[in-house]
Amino acid sequence: AAGDLAGEITGVTDGAGREFRLVLTTQAQRAEEARKQHTASLFSPDTPRPLSASAFPDTLPGTEYGPDRGIRLSAVWLMHDPAYPESLPGAPLVRYTYTEAGELLAVYDRSNTQVRAFTYDAQHPGRMVAHRYAGRPEMRYRYDDAGRVVEQLNPAGLSYRYQYEQDRITVTDSLNRREVLHTEGGAGLRRVVKKELADGSATHSGYDAAGRLTAQTDAAGRRTEYGLNVVSGDITDITTPDGRETKFYYNDGNQVTAVVSPDGLESRRAYDEPGRLVTETSRSGETVRYRYDDAYSELPATTTDATGSTRQMTWSRYGQLLAFTDCSGYQTRYEYDRFGQMTAVHREEGISRYRRYDNRGRLTSVKDAQGRETRYEYNAAGDLTAVITPDGNRSETQYDAWGKAVSTTQGGLTRSMEYDAAGRVTTLTNENGSRSEFTYDVLDRLTEQRGFDGRTQRYRYSATGQLIRSEDEGQVTQWYYDEADRITHRTVNGDPAEQWQYDEHGWLTTLSHTSEGHRVAVHYGYDDKGRLTGERQTVENPETGELLWQHETKHAYNEQGLANRVTPDSLPPVEWLTYGSGYLAGMKLGGTPRVEYTRDRLHRETVRSFGSMAGSNAAYELTSTYTPAGQLQSQHLNSLVYDRDYGWNDNGDL
Repeated sequence: AAGDLAGEITGVTDGAGREFRLVLTTQAQRAEEARKQHTASLFSPDTPRPLSASAFPDTLPGTEYGPDRGIRLSAVWLMHDPAYPESLPGAPLVRYTYTEAGELLAVYDRSNTQVRAFTYDAQHPGRMVAHRYAGRPEMRYRYDDAGRVVEQLNPAGLSYRYQYEQDRITVTDSLNRREVLHTEGGAGLRRVVKKELADGSATHSGYDAAGRLTAQTDAAGRRTEYGLNVVSGDITDITTPDGRETKFYYNDGNQVTAVVSPDGLESRRAYDEPGRLVTETSRSGETVRYRYDDAYSELPATTTDATGSTRQMTWSRYGQLLAFTDCSGYQTRYEYDRFGQMTAVHREEGISRYRRYDNRGRLTSVKDAQGRETRYEYNAAGDLTAVITPDGNRSETQYDAWGKAVSTTQGGLTRSMEYDAAGRVTTLTNENGSRSEFTYDVLDRLTEQRGFDGRTQRYRYSATGQLIRSEDEGQVTQWYYDEADRITHRTVNGDPAEQWQYDEHGWLTTLSHTSEGHRVAVHYGYDDKGRLTGERQTVENPETGELLWQHETKHAYNEQGLANRVTPDSLPPVEWLTYGSGYLAGMKLGGTPRVEYTRDRLHRETVRSFGSMAGSNAAYELTSTYTPAGQLQSQHLNSLVYDRDYGWNDNGDL
């Protein structure tokens, strides 16, 4: 740029080759434009007083940061798009206006709709005293003499008051709930070290000399510690209150290369020289590999999972997925408009879906390949207000000023909701006029629910927010937890109910309860990768421990890590055969094929062969067909005993 804009950036070209023009204006230009508009308005019936030079000065005073040249960004235009060279927007992507003091006044989107508005204190330039979003009420702010916000006024929700003292800030909302933030440090290192919550509980935080979080103590006094790399600040380990530790490892680029969980299992990640993910190994040992087209590609061209199945992805120059080819070579294609919004999805078997948007980018229509269209309507704030189905039926939703749904009408029936100032649902009235009411504590947790049938349920919580007690018409249930926040047992009206037990890895090993005088339990076994290998059900005499009955089911996995076999007690194993990444192709019982599946290009079942022997000698074949829209159309059995046909209306209802 030259002249008054010398040294300013007026154009940007992104990595995809799109060119943007940044329209900059000076204070003098904006003042001249304001005077022209004022002169034009003199011919209107309501003639204002002449606009003085001081009302919109040609220059701005300096600030504590130095001179203000008055240069502001007024608009951003897309000037060149390699993918849509002949279809450039006829309006700016975004537009900004400013006050006579150079303060941001309004923001307009690409449809020229005002989406943000700001108001400032005339006596204190740059101090925002109100702002609002399109279709929403105005939020207002009050300040003290030091320029600190002391009140935030929300006409449609919670308002807040702020009180500042030495090393602490008190925040009180319009429900008179109070939080106190205690701070320590200075010179950019001030941190909240204690937070007093509205229920009187408190949490604490600790930091190192660089202001990085090193410990947190919850409301129950339990401490979690964070180990940090002294140079990079990366978290190297997290130790929870029960002493269990999670460790993190990094490469020279500060990318996570391994995570070792408290149970000893490890997940790993490897990267290439540019820092792109090339392999990812799960806790159970399965590895996914990523390949890229060239040294400059940021998105993978293929992924290969532990089964050896490869998926291919094709991307646009803007990072949008254009095509996805699954492990069987079947492809899904995607189309987009010039704003990057998806306009069409084309799947195998001729199934397509098309989307349209308004000039604000909101979805207005979804149409299938048969021309059946669902339409959407919105209010000024962007809330979805109506859905019109293909048969013309209309469902509507109304909202309060803050965007919370207050009623939904469908088929002539209305369901309504009421809220308190904190935005919590207090009353739900269903379509037949029955009401349910809800009550909350000062931490927004549900404490009482009165149902439409008059039944009342009450809830209590621990200091850390866990449900510890519920009451339901005289039935009192209590929950108990260990230091790792895992549930350990439950009582009902004081009598023992379920019990949960865990091993040293933290894996659930036993779930038990007493039933009709017997101890009934399920015991779980795992392999060294943490995968479930067995479930043993037992019934015991709780007094003597005598085993009265048991039944065990074993689970096995193939070399690729997929579950493929279940063996119940005293029965032949059931084994399932898969292809690709796990699509079911058949099942065996005791090594003998019993069921085989034939699938289409969407991997939907089309033929199921079963009977005395699966395959060519099958006694039965169940054939499934689908509509052009992808819905199940028929299921015909070759014995004519089981034939079904399905009909659907234009809305997709059975």
